[in-house]
Amino acid sequence: MVRTMSAQREIEVRKLLARVPDPEIPVLSIVDLGIVREVRQEADGRMRVAITPTYSGCPATEVIRTLVRASPPWTSDWLTAAGREKLRAFGIAPPEGSATSPRQLLGSPAVSCPRCGSRATQRVSEFGSTPCKAHYRCSACGEPFDYFKCL
Repeated sequence: MVRTMSAQREIEVRKLLARVPDPEIPVLSIVDLGIVREVRQEADGRMRVAITPTYSGCPATEVIRTLVRASPPWTSDWLTAAGREKLRAFGIAPPEGSATSPRQLLGSPAVSCPRCGSRATQRVSEFGSTPCKAHYRCSACGEPFDYFKCL
C-alpha cells in the first residue's frame, strides 16, 4: 500500500511539473523537453525531482529549479474519490473534511469506521502505522483501524 501511495504521489508531482513552462520556450513544459529525469519519494516523505539542463551551463537551469521548488506541497485534499474508496476498502478511513479547514488541527475528528460505517469511533493514538495516519477503534464493531489524516 505504501508503494502505491508513493507512486500516486509521484504521478501527481509529474502532473504539476508538466505545467511548469520552459523559461526560454514557454510553449513547452520542462516535462515536454525531457528536463525532468526522475521524480521519487524519499524515505523522509519529501519528493526528489532530478532535472538535467538542455546543455551544460544553461542559464535557465536556476530559473527552472526555482519554478520546480515553487510547486505547492501535496495535500490530502487531492485524493481522488476512487482513491478514497480504495483506502476504505483496504481498511483505512479516508480523510474527513478538508486540510484547508483550521478545525482539522484541533481535537480528533469524527471518523467513520471503514468496516461497518459507524461514526461511533474514538482515537486511540495520534499516530498509527505511519505518521500520516492516526489509530482509531470502532465502538460499534470493536475493530481497530487507521485514519488517513487531513494533511
